[in-house]
Amino acid sequence: MILALPAGLALNLGVGVLVLGQGTGALIAGGAYLAGAVLVCVAMRKHYPHARLGACNAVTLMRLALTAALIAPLVGGQAAGWAVAAIATISLTLDGVDGYLARRSGLCSDFGGRFDMEVDAALALVLALHALSGSPVGFEVLILGVMRYLFVGAGLIWPWIMAPLPVSYWRKGGCVLQLATLIALQIPLMPQDLGIVLARVASVALIWSFARDVVWLGRNR
Repeated sequence: MILALPAGLALNLGVGVLVLGQGTGALIAGGAYLAGAVLVCVAMRKHYPHARLGACNAVTLMRLALTAALIAPLVGGQAAGWAVAAIATISLTLDGVDGYLARRSGLCSDFGGRFDMEVDAALALVLALHALSGSPVGFEVLILGVMRYLFVGAGLIWPWIMAPLPVSYWRKGGCVLQLATLIALQIPLMPQDLGIVLARVASVALIWSFARDVVWLGRNR
C-alpha cells in the first residue's frame, strides 16, 4: 500500500499535466486522490481480511487516480473532449482487470468489491459533470452521476437499504451501460439528439436497476 499510493499520485499528476494540460487543476485532482486514498487505507485496516494489498487493489487505486485526474479539466474550464473519453475508457477497461486479479490471487473480499463500486460511482459523477458542462445534454444527465449517492443517502435514513445484495448481472450491465453512455457523451462529434436519447435511455435503465434492488431489500429485510 505504501508504494501504491505515491505511484497512484504520480499517475494522477502525470495524466493531469501531460494529457489534460491543467497544472492547477492537476494539483486539486492530486489532493482529491490523496483524500480518497487515505479513506481507503483507513477502511482497509478495519475491513480488509488479507495480509497483502495485491495487484487487484493496486489496479483499483490506479483507477481512482485516473478518475481523480479527470477533475483537472473541469477545474480548468475544459470539460469533455477526446482526452476525457480516452482516460475514462481506460479506467472502465481496468474495471474488469481488478476483479480478475482478485479471483486469480485468492484476494476476493467484500472490501475489494465495495472499493471497486465506489470508484465506479466517483467516475460516473465526474463524467456526468463533464457531460453537463461540455455536451448538449441537460441536467437529466446528473441522474447518471448521483444515483449511487442518493442510494447511500437513503441508507442513512433507512439502514435496511444498506444490507448486502445478491450478485446481479442486471446490476453489472446497468453499470456498464451507465459508464459507456457517459463516456460516449464526452465525444465532441456526438450528435445532440443522439446524446439526449442515450442519456435518457441509460438514466431510465439505471433508475430501474436501483428500484429493483430497493424492492428486493424491502422484501428481505
